[in-house]
Amino acid sequence: MPEPLKLRVVAVELYERPVHLRLPFRFGVVTLTEAPQAFARARVRLADGREGWGAAAEMLAPKWFDKNLALTNEDNFEQLRDALRIAAAAYSADTALRTPFGLYAAHYRDILDAGAARGLNALVASFGPALLDRAVLDAAGKLEGVSFYEAARKNVVGLDATLTPELGAFDFDAFLGALVPSDALAVRHTVGLVDPIIAADATQKVNDGLPETLEEVARTYGHRYYKLKVGGQVESDLDRLSRIATVLDAQPVPYQVTLDGNEQYHDVDGIAALWERVLATPKLARLAASTLFIEQPISRVHAFDRDVSALARLKPVIIDESDGDLDAFPKARSLGYAGVSSKACKGFYKSILNAARCAHWTAGGARACFMSGEDLTCQAGLAVQQDLAIVSLLGLGHVERNGHHYVNGMASLPRAEQEAFLRAHPDLYEDRFGAVRLRIAGGDVAIGSLAGPGFASGAEPQWLAMKTVS
Repeated sequence: MPEPLKLRVVAVELYERPVHLRLPFRFGVVTLTEAPQAFARARVRLADGREGWGAAAEMLAPKWFDKNLALTNEDNFEQLRDALRIAAAAYSADTALRTPFGLYAAHYRDILDAGAARGLNALVASFGPALLDRAVLDAAGKLEGVSFYEAARKNVVGLDATLTPELGAFDFDAFLGALVPSDALAVRHTVGLVDPIIAADATQKVNDGLPETLEEVARTYGHRYYKLKVGGQVESDLDRLSRIATVLDAQPVPYQVTLDGNEQYHDVDGIAALWERVLATPKLARLAASTLFIEQPISRVHAFDRDVSALARLKPVIIDESDGDLDAFPKARSLGYAGVSSKACKGFYKSILNAARCAHWTAGGARACFMSGEDLTCQAGLAVQQDLAIVSLLGLGHVERNGHHYVNGMASLPRAEQEAFLRAHPDLYEDRFGAVRLRIAGGDVAIGSLAGPGFASGAEPQWLAMKTVS
């Protein structure tokens, strides 16, 4: 293995641009119609003195990182901006030469503590390094001419057990070297809580040519995987799942689904009652047999109150919003949870470390655990590309994608920027419906072009067209 890179961050710039949804997206306690997208640029200096810029992007999603109903959406946006400021200040002030992972590890605890001092939970506080770590590795990869995949597989990032002592004897180099990124991923389509299922449900049509109902989505994209939101009320959830099943059962291809509770059930008894009713409903027989797992059904306030093994024996249950820090997954596992989500907004080092835990536990003969690929309404461009690259590296096979459905790709961006991304990633994007947008064929996206130098970033946004954040 080559020696890990050493670097320091010499400058950080933060930007935003607005995102307006073509359809309302209801998940958990919020119906999203618009939100800012955050961008981070990091300039790094390598040990030999060379310098260069890298970048990352992510939505500032309200009522996901912190679901406190006393907070407005703007309060949630400002929380995430604070998290970025905390990380930017910490990374910029560090004059030591460190590996990319060493930089993350050196500030991991201090950033969580600084966030807590400002009233930010660990999930919010982790948003800052989640963006900056990608920007840092993007810059380093471009300077060295290596892709994200190469940087990870050859461990030039310097990944080790500093933050996960239970992996002290784990062979990170062998684990990373054995990862085999793919050139394509299956897209798991999200069915939000207010999404129309059939034409009769669409009371206000957008009429922009893109699919609006679940029926239209299935016909247009040919999905084989779906993520179904449930809302915490057994009867209404059962009715909606039955209506969804009618559509999916009629499709010409086999399908698989996941159920996402977004913390809407108070305790394990509530979600167990829903699943028992699903199993007892004849019209849901195929959907039940096609369900892979249940994602974060219980409020994070109570998710770790009780063991969920009884439910997990019927259907695996994973955590998502409860995955606030690096201690969360082992704790969840001890309570019967079967897995954890990978989301770029929570940090790609966390995703890799949790994947290593799964490999370590399985090799040791313990109960097997798994990871899933989930979305935070990743927008076309840097955000969706970097998240797809992480999922591909970890071999997850399919990933929730919803940004292309609720937003018409890059329609609101400067045309020159759209064309730059299309030229750089012609397999991933297409120019249709008035915008450069994800190309989904047969339910899959092609991602071979993400293997270029840097962190899956063959083009850059137009920085001067954005709002700077101080």
